[in-house]
This record gives sequence, C-alpha cells and structure tokens, in this order.
Amino acid sequence: MLKEKVEKLAEKVFEENKSLFLISLEINSANHIKIVLDGDEGVSVNDCIMVSRAIEHNLDREEEDFSLEVTSAGVSEPLSIPRQYKKNLGRRLKVKTENDKFEGDLVSANEEEIELSWKAREPKPVGKGKVTVQREVVLPYSDIVEAKVKITF
Repeated sequence: MLKEKVEKLAEKVFEENKSLFLISLEINSANHIKIVLDGDEGVSVNDCIMVSRAIEHNLDREEEDFSLEVTSAGVSEPLSIPRQYKKNLGRRLKVKTENDKFEGDLVSANEEEIELSWKAREPKPVGKGKVTVQREVVLPYSDIVEAKVKITF
C-alpha cells in the first residue's frame, strides 16, 4: 500500500518536471524508501529536495512510519533505461554483453537498441603493419549486461 502511494506521488512529480525521470524506487521491510532519479540535463541537489518534499509532505507518519532517501544516478552507475542512453549520445561507453565487451562512442539510441562506433587498429589484409578501421555494432538492450559512461579527464 505504501509503495502504491509513493509511486503515484513520484509519477505526479515527474509529470510536472518533464526533464526528470525515475530510475528506481525501492521500499524495504522497514519502510525505508529509496528513490533514484536522473534528468535530461542532470540532477541538482534542489531537484532531489523538491522530489523528497513532494513525497514526504504527502505521506502521513501517523499512519505509517517511514524513512525517505532521494538520490541521483551516480556517474559510476550503469545505465539502465533507454532515456539514459539517449541523454548520453556522443559520449564514450563501456558495454558488456554475455560474450563480448565493447568500448565506443554512442552514435544512436532508440527504444530497442543502441549503436556504438570506434576506431580499431587491425593487421593489413596484405603485407606487414596495421591499418586503422572504423567499426560499429548495434546492440539490443536485451543483450546488454552492463553499460557505463567512460569518464575522461
């Protein structure tokens, strides 16, 4: 019952703030509510405060005791929903599948799949030495075990 209330309150907040979106909502047996959110332009501390207040002020502690934690998806966290991929177009990703690992620039992302592109050094077809070639791969989300944005300085 608490989860349904929190989901409805969160849904309302995200309808009012279209640039923010929900990554996960968990409630444990001790009524600890953890909400992880992300945003098309990132997430500020004020965004977390706003979401926290919108939920906390509409729940009654007299009815059910709870604790609430609202955080943003961290830079080291894996991408989990298509909207996160879309927001990271042009950035470098490290992607693991069941059988392979890829590192490349995120060229496109839609509701079903992503496309990565990278340059690779490979042996020349004839003779000695290596040649630089452009490689691409299209990966359905169902094949992706983990994908993280590679942070470069």
